[in-house]
Amino acid sequence: MTRRIAVLNQKGGVGKTTTTVNLAAALANEGHRTLVLDLDPQAHATLHLGLMPGRSGPSLYDVLTQGLPLKDVRRQVADNLFICGSHIDLAAAEVELIGTVGREVILRDLLAADEADDAPYDFVLMDCPPSLGILTLNALCAAQEVFIPLQAHFLALHGLSKLLETIHLVSKRVNRDLRVSGVVLCLYDSGTRLGAEVIDDLERFFEARRQASSPWSDAQIFRSRIRRNIRLAECPSFGQSIFQYAPSSRGAADYSSLASEIQGRPPTGTWASTTSTASTPEPDSDGELPAVARPAHLDEPSSAPAA
Repeated sequence: MTRRIAVLNQKGGVGKTTTTVNLAAALANEGHRTLVLDLDPQAHATLHLGLMPGRSGPSLYDVLTQGLPLKDVRRQVADNLFICGSHIDLAAAEVELIGTVGREVILRDLLAADEADDAPYDFVLMDCPPSLGILTLNALCAAQEVFIPLQAHFLALHGLSKLLETIHLVSKRVNRDLRVSGVVLCLYDSGTRLGAEVIDDLERFFEARRQASSPWSDAQIFRSRIRRNIRLAECPSFGQSIFQYAPSSRGAADYSSLASEIQGRPPTGTWASTTSTASTPEPDSDGELPAVARPAHLDEPSSAPAA
């Protein structure tokens, strides 16, 4: 069966888009048919995969407000990897759908129709906006699982209770199959005490709130950590996933490990899981200076520099 996964956190800048795009690319590299739904009006996932919003045909705005079939929006960007892109107009959907009956299940119904007309996907990953509005609600009603990207600092816990409360309400009233599968730690520094302390706090947080009937009763903190890596920051400006831009980088290794772990296989990397006495974080790059900032040139093919 298709696994539908909403990548969600109402806090911005925690790695939602980076995780959605590169986890999807890792799964596609393994031969899984994978679809990315960019539900964020900022359209960062769309840009990340090499499409220019507004120049690549209709977007999810047309799907949600006009009932356009997903097949008319879907674009293939790599082997086994597809995306339904976003556009800034998607922000208007929050207002335009207010008076629509059943507005929270529009995406769910269209996904079901798309799977009936076409070969099913192995994975559907939804990049949600940093809010808990209609767009996020559509993702939660269409998904079976939620992945929560978090940074390993104490402010990461701020707002987590509210997020879990929203997921619980959706699970109780609309989508009884919805479950929180786990937390993905992003921008991780394994050489600091803080990372290990935050992981301990997260484990206690979930243990204190576990109930047999709660959507997060089986939630885990994934052992695969997404370490700070300059290549992950560079690849969106080339319209490429980390596997196209720097396949030998730490970022590619970390997302490959996460792809293995979510399929029930052991993670392929090792990360510090206990308190470290190190006082300085790991280098942010692969031993090289960051590339000079350059404008995205997504209108024409480009080649990334050697990693």
